[in-house]
Amino acid sequence: MYFNTIFRWHVPFLLLFLLTFRAVAADTLLILGDSLSAGYRMSANSAWPAKLNEKWQAKQIDVINASISGDTAAQGLARLPGLLAQHHPRWVLIELGGNDGLRGFAPQTISTTLGKIITQVKTANAQPVLMQIRLPPNYGRRYTEAFQAIYPQLAEKYAIPLLPFFMEEVYLKPQWMQDDGIHPNPDAQPFIANWMAEKLAPLLVKHES
Repeated sequence: MYFNTIFRWHVPFLLLFLLTFRAVAADTLLILGDSLSAGYRMSANSAWPAKLNEKWQAKQIDVINASISGDTAAQGLARLPGLLAQHHPRWVLIELGGNDGLRGFAPQTISTTLGKIITQVKTANAQPVLMQIRLPPNYGRRYTEAFQAIYPQLAEKYAIPLLPFFMEEVYLKPQWMQDDGIHPNPDAQPFIANWMAEKLAPLLVKHES
């Protein structure tokens, strides 16, 4: 009798607690990228994903930066199952393929690998968001055009959002570039965070699962 009374008394409060926790728990944006998002040659706290995370705490959105400098699309794909199992993200920003292009990988191979990433994200009931990546013009017009076409083709095929390449804005400010001419420096990170927040905000609409 005592147990039944306690059970009837506490269950409503337990349910209320769980519903309240669900309402205030943060959603998660996982960033699967390379050196452009990892914060190449700078502390992780200086990179734009960390600054975006600070900005979005009021929105109850956690930004998890799973980017690794030098990663190819295949390396990102290999890490993805563990990241999905660990973080259970609601959204996954895919910022990969640049290193594949710089190494001259076949565009079809890059496209196939990115397609597998998108499929895995969808299978995990998360929303993929793809970022357009562009290569320097010295890779030749034929290859660069074939490479750049990968991203809108995938976005159309899988019906997912395609974000512009944030580096196109950064390249316009030489003072924001590292001496290698490829990576943004710490001074560029606040701009990138604000730019990404503006582009991502309309896409990251909360919904009940």
